Amino acid sequence: MLQLAQDAEADRLITEDAFALLVGMVLDQQIPLERAFAAPLELSRRLGRPLEVADVAGMEPAALVAAFCVRPALHRFPAAMAERVGDLARLIVEQYGGKPESIWSTAPGGAELLARLRRLPGFGEQKAKIFLALLGKQLGVQPPGWRQAAGAFGEDGSRLSIADIESPESLGQVRAHKAALKAAARSLGELEHAGSLPRTAGAPKAARASKIASAPAGAKKAAAAPARAAKAAAGRPAKTTPAAGRAGEPARAPARRGKAAASTGSSASTRSSASSRSSASSRSSASSRSSASSRSTS
Repeated sequence: MLQLAQDAEADRLITEDAFALLVGMVLDQQIPLERAFAAPLELSRRLGRPLEVADVAGMEPAALVAAFCVRPALHRFPAAMAERVGDLARLIVEQYGGKPESIWSTAPGGAELLARLRRLPGFGEQKAKIFLALLGKQLGVQPPGWRQAAGAFGEDGSRLSIADIESPESLGQVRAHKAALKAAARSLGELEHAGSLPRTAGAPKAARASKIASAPAGAKKAAAAPARAAKAAAGRPAKTTPAAGRAGEPARAPARRGKAAASTGSSASTRSSASSRSSASSRSSASSRSSASSRSTS
């Protein structure tokens, strides 16, 4: 029995019901995987009936969204995921006669099965490979070439994805691997941003991060050192003395003193002009009074 929800009843449902398993896989993003694979059982309870493909395909979209949105919501983005689950159910009805297991039971080989999975709503390249690996490793669905089609996720003994979770211990190992990938992706971004590591055109970030994650601890620390140094340097602007300024620019302090001097000179000039006008006015007034006195005497 699968052990993805880490709940006996929920795990039994996704092991025995292909549609429930596909629904859990669609929801397995941006929330804990236990919550994603427990959601089909909870959705069935909210609907008050078994989770049937034809039933979900024929539901009013608003009704399905409402079931997803009841608190606690079945997903971080309940409305968007309800729409994907509805699209999934309708595709299965239209292309596989309402039988989800036909997706893999009628596939002639691993490459064709991978192509079918990629076309499902909510399945990208990586999710399709992981689900293919899960079918092959734990559910006995092993068409010719399935391991090759699943890529690294199909390797025996790996601890890369849900395909490798068989116990609480293996769940912890898969989580540790994912945590290492996230840390490597952060280091990769810092290195590329700092220019210490060239960007590889066309290479997925996850693949490049995986190389860093699998490197020895000393190598990872050495690789991240230039990025840390660049980041630290970016946070400490270079100190310059006020008198020196930047190359090619006049010194700031003298410029301020120059402005002050110009201002003082301007004030002095203004006072001088005012004094001159006052003296001229005084002389004019004195001359007028003298003339008036002379006329009066005469």
